Order: sequence, then C-alpha cells, then structure tokens
Amino acid sequence: MTASLTPIIDAFDFVAVLSEAAAAYRRQRDTYPSTEILVNALLQAEKSAKQQHSSYPFESLLGKWQLCFATGTKKVREHGGIVLGKGFYVPKFIKMHVSFNAASEEDSDRGEICNQVELGPISLKLTGPVQYIGKKNLLAFDFNQMIISLFGSVIYKRPIRSGIQTEDFYNQSIAQQPFFAFFLINKDFIAARGRGGGLAFWIRET
Repeated sequence: MTASLTPIIDAFDFVAVLSEAAAAYRRQRDTYPSTEILVNALLQAEKSAKQQHSSYPFESLLGKWQLCFATGTKKVREHGGIVLGKGFYVPKFIKMHVSFNAASEEDSDRGEICNQVELGPISLKLTGPVQYIGKKNLLAFDFNQMIISLFGSVIYKRPIRSGIQTEDFYNQSIAQQPFFAFFLINKDFIAARGRGGGLAFWIRET
C-alpha cells in the first residue's frame, strides 16, 4: 500500500521521506511512500549532497545493508540519453543484501564487498574487492567469487571467470570499474547512484 502524499517534496523533507520508507520496510508502519515520492526524495538527497559537498568516510559504509528500493534506467531514442525508471520496492520474500568490510586499518580505503540474494533456502553470494575515494564518495568494486548455499551449506564455490584478481583490480583505473556514487550515508540507511545511472536505497540490517 502506498501513502497518498503530494509528489512535491521540499528540499528539507527528503530525510523524513526516506526515514518513513525505511521504517515501513521494517514493518514499523502500514504504508509506504509512493515510488514517485521516494524517487523524488532520492534526487533531492543527491542534489543536496552536491550542493553541500558532502563527504563520508569508508568506515561509515561498513556493515550489512538490505536493499529496499531501486530504479532501473531506460534509453531515450529521440535524445540518445538515459532516464530513470519508475523504481520499485524489493519484494519481502526476496532478501537482497550488500555488506562492506575493511581490509585493514592501514588500508582504510580498501576492503571487500559481498552481494547476497536469498530466496527461501537458497543463497547466492558474490564477493570481491572494493576501493573507496572519500572525496567523491565513490566506491568501485568487482566480483571475483561466487558462493551458492542450500539450507546454510555451501554447495558451490568457484572463482568468477570475468572477475579481476584483487591485485589487478587495485591497479586499474576506477573509470574502468563498476561503482556506486554514494550521496547519503547515515546509521539507518544509505543511498547511491550506480555507474549505469540507476538509484539504490538500502537500510541497515537489524
């Protein structure tokens, strides 16, 4: 169910909208902001981050986050550009998580990413290295290993052929890698734009 809210959001209200969406997704409330409202709030958050030159340390991303909402993109033939799709809330029966771990205190801008999808007893994990540019809030990543589990037991664990080995990954330019450009990070949720142009909104795993 979606709340009947006006789609026009004041620049200072986007945190409230995102907090409402996070609370609703955790089943603390009965209604969700509409997809239009949420996309608008994310765009306001991104605009605010650019205006204020917001900067976040890598340590603020560490932990496990559940994907709550995402938008796709679509090409516009007339103009040759890309626009955001309407977006969707991730169905509750599919659990999609991303987690970030630091490599060490010495390498404070490097670490590991784990992207996990759970559907019933089946779990699919993709892991690999990350590097973070704090001034741009840019996190580049690559997946080089796949792990499949059934009822908690690993049944498949292999390197991903298309993945880059860790040392080679760190020697590559970020322009050649997939990345997330984070524009909002706090203790409850994070939001970013992917290299393809889509937006994603995660809530901290409780």
